[in-house]
Amino acid sequence: MSFPILQQYLARLADPAEVARSPSSLWLDVAGRAHGRFFNCTMTSVFHPVRELDSGTAVACEGLARGMSAEDEGLSLWRLLENAASDDESVELDRLCRMLHAINFFRQPDCERLDLHLNVHGRLLSAVSSNHGHAFRRILDALGLPLARIVLQLPATTPQQGWLLGYVADNYRRNGFRFAVQAGSPQEGLALLERVRPDVIRCDARIARDWEGMARLLSAAAARNTRVLFHHAEGAAALAALNGIAELAGVQPLAQGHALDMPRAVLPATLVQAAA
Repeated sequence: MSFPILQQYLARLADPAEVARSPSSLWLDVAGRAHGRFFNCTMTSVFHPVRELDSGTAVACEGLARGMSAEDEGLSLWRLLENAASDDESVELDRLCRMLHAINFFRQPDCERLDLHLNVHGRLLSAVSSNHGHAFRRILDALGLPLARIVLQLPATTPQQGWLLGYVADNYRRNGFRFAVQAGSPQEGLALLERVRPDVIRCDARIARDWEGMARLLSAAAARNTRVLFHHAEGAAALAALNGIAELAGVQPLAQGHALDMPRAVLPATLVQAAA
């Protein structure tokens, strides 16, 4: 592992005496995997690869929180945010998840050359009054982790929240983060490209039926050095559609989904190679 400060922090988490002196909501299991606790739920991280569509080469992973109790193995922890008692608790869980994913990702030697995509929950946008990204940047700096390899995935917003999305995006950019936005259509993607200048535009492969519109979005995004990422590519038909869109645009998008990979806790040494 090439992050010595993180290695020192993990050594403290693994030391029973240190944990007894300074109890934490994070701890390590026998395999060195970090776990966290929120309310009565234990969580850990899994990572879903993001690949270049044409070559299949992995360029990033999306961090996802998963429950670890016997009853809810595999539960998405984002569901807990919907039932959190307050905005403060939503912010706490959101930040805990991102810290947990950063630790579990960068502790693995096979994370080299890969970016880490991290979700920002919708409640965080309105719950934090100012300086979005500052607290998470301080955590990354304290652990000696590379902010330049983090992409924050902003949630979908309504037209009435356009001002809020612009404010939050600008604040994340000022704190040194790259960010992704969600587009429900090619038209929305083009509007977001103009308004907030994202690094990544995320589109659902399951509803990518307007090939010509999506091709226009790919071309316009490429002209601004923005990548388009099609998520939920769940089968051969979805991949065939994405290849058709890419051929029309003459631009290759990023793709993510079960047709390419399943989320996994451990990054294999072959991950940066083309998908089988």
